[in-house]
Amino acid sequence: MSYLLVVALAFGYLLGSIPFGLLITRAAGLGDVRKIGSGNIGATNVLRTGNKGLAALTLVADALKGTAAALIAGQFGAELGMAAGFGAFLGHIFPVWLGFKGGKGVATYLGVLFGLAWQAGLVFVVVWIAVAAISRFSSLAALVGTVAAPVFLLWFGLYDLAILFAIMSIIVFIKHRANIGRLLSRTESRIGGKG
Repeated sequence: MSYLLVVALAFGYLLGSIPFGLLITRAAGLGDVRKIGSGNIGATNVLRTGNKGLAALTLVADALKGTAAALIAGQFGAELGMAAGFGAFLGHIFPVWLGFKGGKGVATYLGVLFGLAWQAGLVFVVVWIAVAAISRFSSLAALVGTVAAPVFLLWFGLYDLAILFAIMSIIVFIKHRANIGRLLSRTESRIGGKG
């Protein structure tokens, strides 16, 4: 079983490491998305190209690779689905093809969440929308969502999943430390580009 867990983790990692944000913007003739904004390959930075459609496509693709990894490996066992989902999350953040410099992991986190516990995925989405609507901070909405998800899983007794997503949430927080600093200093950009 331990061998299969490693295989599932590797499978998820390779799937998760596909840099859709970079590939999509290049295919659209917008060049290297790493050379604009935050230098990130995620949907938020793709949005800085001014193309909402490409940003939405990146968001969906980054989420689906997490969902696909979890669902495909999950056909062979719940633990394998968890391992592959975690691998996809790590692959997005630390893609081998880009010198281990990838995105911040929120979209892939959400995709894995839907693949392993869709109810918790819905909770994340509702929390994200509510916090974003009130605060107009995408980063804050994402951070609160990653706190809500493992709490929800814990509340319903899904302990293994709660632990997995708590670990993933910690990684998301670490990747957002610059955003957290800007939120605390009130210099973080709001949704819509104001403030």
